[in-house]
Amino acid sequence: MNYILFDSDVRKALLPFTYTRPVADIRIGILTIREKWEKQLGLTTTTITEEYLEEKYPMVEMEQNILLNASFIPTKNLVDKVKDLSENQAIFQGEDVVAFFSKENQEEVDFDSYVQIELEEELLQVKNTWDIFSLNGEAIQLDFELLTEGRTSQPIPEDVHSINKEQIFIEEGASVIYSSLNASTGPIYIGKDATVLEGSLIRGPFAMCENAVVKMGAKIYGATTLGPFCKVAGEINNAVLFGYSSKGHEGYLGNAVLGEWCNIGADSNNSNLKNNYAEVKIWSYETDRFAKTGLQFCGLMMGDHSKCGINTMFNTGTVVGVSANIFGSGFPRNFIPSYSWGGASGFTQYQTKKVFEVAEVVMKRKDIVFEEKDKRILEHVFEVSSKYRNY
Repeated sequence: MNYILFDSDVRKALLPFTYTRPVADIRIGILTIREKWEKQLGLTTTTITEEYLEEKYPMVEMEQNILLNASFIPTKNLVDKVKDLSENQAIFQGEDVVAFFSKENQEEVDFDSYVQIELEEELLQVKNTWDIFSLNGEAIQLDFELLTEGRTSQPIPEDVHSINKEQIFIEEGASVIYSSLNASTGPIYIGKDATVLEGSLIRGPFAMCENAVVKMGAKIYGATTLGPFCKVAGEINNAVLFGYSSKGHEGYLGNAVLGEWCNIGADSNNSNLKNNYAEVKIWSYETDRFAKTGLQFCGLMMGDHSKCGINTMFNTGTVVGVSANIFGSGFPRNFIPSYSWGGASGFTQYQTKKVFEVAEVVMKRKDIVFEEKDKRILEHVFEVSSKYRNY
């Protein structure tokens, strides 16, 4: 069977992260949503997404296909039901379609003519940017069980203080030195070739993917995820870093999501709680206005390739788009459009030529090529986000 993940109607609510990737490639828990599906299905998947992303994320259609709503996080029960789907069958959770059978070149799908299978279990669904950190603890637990089932962890070093060892898993090649791992509040997963340097205090649920680094003396609370090649220090609470991003020095990051290739300057901080303890509102790309989150704690959302200088201060519920460069004293506005250059004293437009120069250098440091298709994606984001740059 051929499996295809589709973005669904949540894509705009997940901007700026879906400017540069399909919904399926959002990381939550340990794995991306695509990796979760592929691991459980035992097969690769392709994607239906925005036209400008298709060159990097192509879709492969076969005679028979099952389409999967990428906003839902799969469970074993759901995957079993998906594998059993046949022609004119669809799986629903409430009003939302989770998966359905489709034939090649089937242009229209009339779910009224389908046999609708209602799920009895409640699935995790990523519908808003803040769901990525809010649901991260549950997602870490699901991925931890999936990745460690029937496997044995590398030994926990003798100089490491550990609590609830059964919920700590260290992959081959990982290094943990003279640190504290407390899994009493959730599992701790240390990925392949990852490094935890001395003096680090880590409280689960926590996950770090391959080649991630926790620097000396870091203080990390759950539910936090460090994607591949991320490097962090300072104090972090309930944050998700997709991959290749750094917060390498002191400062606080909490209730936050960073995309790929982001960098947080030394001694930078984000607020995650308003002084009056009121509900946090953040910028919505769906409505082009600030929207209620229903949360008292909500920090920073930063899109791919964005960076901030030393001592940057982000207000509660700040949204930063793609390829922004923020610096200077004071609090910048709490919605910073893509390709913005500046800070509290004002912004100008960050030109794509300069963005590409930085991206090429930064990615080369990780032995990754900044390809022409990456440039075309960022050029498209530059164009579609221009309406917000009314400085």
